[in-house]
Amino acid sequence: MTDLAELAVVERSGFTESRHFGSLVGMAADGTVAFAVGDPDAPMLPRSSTKPWQAAGCRAAGLVLDARGTALSAGSHTGEDRHIGAVRSMLADAGLTADALACPPDWPEDEPTRHRLIRAGESPSRLRMNCSGKHAAMLACAVHNGWDVDGYLAATHPVQQAIRARLEGASEVAVEHVAVDGCGAPLFSTTLTGLARAARAMALAPADTPEGAVAAAMRAEPEYVGGTGHENSHLMRLIPGAIGKGGAEGVLMAAAATGESVAMKVIDGSPRATTLLAVSVLGALGVDVSGAGTLTLLPVLGGGVPVGEIRLGADIIAELGTFQQAPW
Repeated sequence: MTDLAELAVVERSGFTESRHFGSLVGMAADGTVAFAVGDPDAPMLPRSSTKPWQAAGCRAAGLVLDARGTALSAGSHTGEDRHIGAVRSMLADAGLTADALACPPDWPEDEPTRHRLIRAGESPSRLRMNCSGKHAAMLACAVHNGWDVDGYLAATHPVQQAIRARLEGASEVAVEHVAVDGCGAPLFSTTLTGLARAARAMALAPADTPEGAVAAAMRAEPEYVGGTGHENSHLMRLIPGAIGKGGAEGVLMAAAATGESVAMKVIDGSPRATTLLAVSVLGALGVDVSGAGTLTLLPVLGGGVPVGEIRLGADIIAELGTFQQAPW
């Protein structure tokens, strides 16, 4: 862990209880690296933070969806009924049913929806799995092009190759490792510097490009990228024009409408400080994050009342320098 930086600290009753280490890169609007900690050029698995490029790959291969469908295919939805309706519609337009989905069955992340389904005696389903939107888009893309549907999750499938090409092109980083994501889809490695570069490119992409269409959909329909209470949705609503997408195991990328971007990986896999870090870094880069102050307030509770907080780590504070004071 000698190459990693302290990204965040958990303080309880004046005692440092936990520390989160990892790597992070902040990129200026002109595309230069403004600051970096840890090892942002090491290969890493970006998990669901690359869903926007999975959506862009399908778009580049000819699949045109409406704004909600595009946002859903770029997101990790919370399994609410509106999300499931959009997934069903996407599949129906391609002449498919939920049986074509190869993602594993799951309960919805949205707690009220999950409790309602349990009370009704329902079981986990592929539709409710948070990746069903991107899987439906991949299937629809295969149908649109006359490609094999059953094998759509193979890394060599034309859909996955279109996605890989989009990610490599935007990040300017060659894939070094191909893994299998939690949903069963191929997972292409990149670097944090590459992820921040790709996020910047998507935020600035012209509207008539696949990346521009995806960015526009994410901005227009943030609740389809995440859902009720989802921090990705909050970030995009509270920082106008921004795009953001987290992934499992402590990964997050975000970019402002003007091109400033950030990407991070928390080595212990915890996401609890990633939005705090993203908002703080974008603010340090000059982005107006005045409306997103609530996303940086992470109280630590004891007996139901605040007794501490999750705050920026020493290495981030040192790197941000004079920007360490919250810009709001």
